[in-house]
Amino acid sequence: MEGNYNVLGTKLIPCSRDPLTGFYRDGDCRTGPGDTGTHVVCAVMTAEFLQFTRSRGNDLSTPMPYFNFPGLQPGDSWCLCASRWKEAYREGVAPPVILEATHRKALEILEFEWLLEYKHTPEDAAG
Repeated sequence: MEGNYNVLGTKLIPCSRDPLTGFYRDGDCRTGPGDTGTHVVCAVMTAEFLQFTRSRGNDLSTPMPYFNFPGLQPGDSWCLCASRWKEAYREGVAPPVILEATHRKALEILEFEWLLEYKHTPEDAAG
């Protein structure tokens, strides 16, 4: 196993425990054999991105109690599929990324420079 390291080469930190995210619903953007979507990008939701992903058939805003999914709001952190983040990046609506919580496997799909361009900073949350 390659280990749980982030795109900076350090230990992966949790993305979100509230709401509980990750392919394994443990708060981390880890991946494994069953994760065909490669849910490795820890992103901070924006209204623009939530609308974009809904328009692409993946509604992350609506609660789905059956799946124990609360629905996401702007400001929530969530482990996104790397391919969806890439699609949003190309459309100019990519959400900010928490690099320390984004698994290094993302670099197989995304350019590090793209992630750096959208790096989440504490000031983002204040504004």
